[in-house]
Amino acid sequence: MLLAPLLLLAGCATTKQVDWNARVGSYTFDQAVVELGPPDRSAPLSDGSKVAEWLTGRGSTTTYYDGFTSGFFHPGYGFGVVRGSETRWPDRVLRLTFEPDGKLRAWQRVYR
Repeated sequence: MLLAPLLLLAGCATTKQVDWNARVGSYTFDQAVVELGPPDRSAPLSDGSKVAEWLTGRGSTTTYYDGFTSGFFHPGYGFGVVRGSETRWPDRVLRLTFEPDGKLRAWQRVYR
C-alpha cells in the first residue's frame, strides 16, 4: 500500500536549476557543449569572444474557442466553430557569452 505513493514521489523528482551566476568566470564553452550539446546558433565577436545560444523551450500557440455556429442561426453557413482568441508563447533561449579564452563572461535568458 505504501509503495505506490513512494514510487509516485520518486517519479516526480525535479531537475536542479543551474546557478549561471556561479559559473561566470570558470565554466567553459567546451563544458557547455558537453552539457547542453552543440549550440543552435553561435557567432564570433570582434574581440575574440563568442556568443552561443541553446533553445531550451519551444514556443507554442494556444487558441481559445468561444462556441459553435449552425445553419439554424446563420442560414447558408452550416455548422462551424467560432474562434475566440489566440495566445502565442515565445521560444525560450539560453544565451551564453564566452571570453576569448573560452570561459563564461555572461549569460541571459532570451524569449523570442
